[in-house]
Amino acid sequence: MLKEIYLIQGVQDEDYNGFNSRISGMVEFLAETLKPRGIKYTITAKAPPAVSIIPFSKKLITAVSVYKQDTNPISNLIDADGFYGAYRVTEALPVMYSKDWTDGTPTPGACLLTLFSKKKTIEYKTFIDRWHNNHTPLSLRYHPLWNYNRNVANERLTADSIPFDGIVEEQVRKSSDLLNPFKFFGNPLLIIPRMVHVYVDTKSFIDYPTMETYLTTEYHVLSK
Repeated sequence: MLKEIYLIQGVQDEDYNGFNSRISGMVEFLAETLKPRGIKYTITAKAPPAVSIIPFSKKLITAVSVYKQDTNPISNLIDADGFYGAYRVTEALPVMYSKDWTDGTPTPGACLLTLFSKKKTIEYKTFIDRWHNNHTPLSLRYHPLWNYNRNVANERLTADSIPFDGIVEEQVRKSSDLLNPFKFFGNPLLIIPRMVHVYVDTKSFIDYPTMETYLTTEYHVLSK
């Protein structure tokens, strides 16, 4: 089974309600007509906090994940207004929730969606090693994650796709676990050294200026 991720941004004058309505309708239509093995999406359902230690982008975006057998890219998503990129990925779940909620309802808690590319001064093998063997265990040790969806972008499905190498969805049980720095990083005695550690580690393998982070909500439309 293959996994593909399609990124779509909001368009000019589109608000959160309009964007969410457009994307939900599109994904529900694909679930009914294409009948993939599974389909879900994470989306900027609301504006991020005005002040946050996480540099949330204020752009509207969704990451639509499709699990399927055939290799044909999904034209409905590629042709969508605001198309940003399409990728065939290798998924890993170092920690995974046990889904007990109904398809179509929001996944509890909140999701940090991060899009990034390899640091230009390192080899690809080094990038993967630092990401998988250093940063992933660090994230699981420091942050209260109950689901960590790590995707290596192996192939861009269109020539105009933004050249991201990684797409990660980090999920917490409660929004406050992500938005409250003392819950996301730890108590006052730990927060500063942990923040510095994460920042230094991230910059060791990611092209930091091009990294994009979003506050999102996840919806499973058709569970695989």
